[in-house]
Amino acid sequence: MDFVSDVLTNGRRFRVQNIIDDFNREVVAMEVSTSMPAERVIRILERVIWCSGKPESIRVDNGPEFIADLFKSWCSGNGIEIKYIQPGKPTQNRFIERFNGSYRRGILDAYLFDNLYQVRELTQH
Repeated sequence: MDFVSDVLTNGRRFRVQNIIDDFNREVVAMEVSTSMPAERVIRILERVIWCSGKPESIRVDNGPEFIADLFKSWCSGNGIEIKYIQPGKPTQNRFIERFNGSYRRGILDAYLFDNLYQVRELTQH
């Protein structure tokens, strides 16, 4: 699980949360928003679990939403191990990093977006 950031034409920043199943390299979720606090990350994970089942572990970097007590407590309460990568070692989360690069080149760098609706439309197709 990781994030990609970009900017709309009006200068407003947004993020895309990407979740990939490392086992089969399937994209299980992509969420576009201007804000991704731990509460939102948890809601997205709950939807993923409802649709795809609960993972044994989640590999993430040390971003604020992933080191938040709320996120750690939720994972612990759901029996999900958090596997933090070492700072500065994105290759430890190589599948998501590769996907993020492809997504950036194919979508984010290829288009100018005026609003989040446009980002979501291209992301979902």
